[in-house]
Amino acid sequence: MEYRKLGNTDLELSAITYGAFAIGGNMWGGNENKDSIAAVHASLDNGVTTLDTAPFYGFGLSEELIGQAIKGKDRSKIQLLTKFGLVWDGSNKEKGEYFFDASENGKAIPIYKLASKENLIKELEESLKRLGTDYVDLLQLHWPDGTTPIDETMEALNTLISQGKIRAAGVSNYDLSQMKEAEKTIRLASNQVSYSMLNRGVEKDIVPYAIDHNIGIIAYSPLERGLLTGKYFRDAALKADDHRNGYFGQFSADKVKAFLDNITPLAESKKVSLTQLVLRWTTLQPGITIVLAGARNAAQAEQNAQTINLQLTTDEVGFINKELGKVYAEVAV
Repeated sequence: MEYRKLGNTDLELSAITYGAFAIGGNMWGGNENKDSIAAVHASLDNGVTTLDTAPFYGFGLSEELIGQAIKGKDRSKIQLLTKFGLVWDGSNKEKGEYFFDASENGKAIPIYKLASKENLIKELEESLKRLGTDYVDLLQLHWPDGTTPIDETMEALNTLISQGKIRAAGVSNYDLSQMKEAEKTIRLASNQVSYSMLNRGVEKDIVPYAIDHNIGIIAYSPLERGLLTGKYFRDAALKADDHRNGYFGQFSADKVKAFLDNITPLAESKKVSLTQLVLRWTTLQPGITIVLAGARNAAQAEQNAQTINLQLTTDEVGFINKELGKVYAEVAV
């Protein structure tokens, strides 16, 4: 595994990080708890030391499963990354900003963005309990909240750092102007952003700013929620309640398939999967600190972790970029 320093912090994170969205189950067609725990164990056994989760993932279930998986392990060798700022219990809806309706057991659940100091402290305490720890290595604002001043949120994060409850603070899904505003109050450790071969918009301004200001970039959805694995062009099927039924529709399936077909011979020559080739390409992009890779079982987690062993030459990266250039402008979000 490769380990990379996160921005201006002293955190050393694994370049391939376990992303725990799917094991929450909601929006992903459910999950098997024992398989999820096995996936975390397999990640840790294969050099992954960093686990990224959030209260929203499974309405607390993802954090609980992470907590169960790391129980009894050396906490100092594991970096826990979680988030705050999405509420679903309805108690703060008059204060927060409506986001969207999630679904649980066929029931619509309104989700609100709320980054107030009061809610931040409340959520962190709940997360610590679910994770079974007394500190979080990186706490991230999940989504911008237009109802809470940025400085209020950042001041609260500074306080939590001084109290030792979090080691570093970051944001997620922040645009450049929001990052600059936040930096008036706090030294941001990172911005977690959607980034993939098909979604490279952050390269225009966010990544250059992060490089210039020593801010880490955490890439989520590098596989576009499974689309870039190629399996959904073969025999894999989605359950009816899987959000990807709609999500995949934003891309040109024919063009994505053609791209994957064109780079498959390279993957085969390297004796790796398309998943590994795509993930490794992502880790090599300028400014990208770590890449989140989800896994529902041990086999997937082991494959993701072993991605880092793949060596790509400059010419091979150039070949991928050339093939990607044929489709990117037409399929990017």
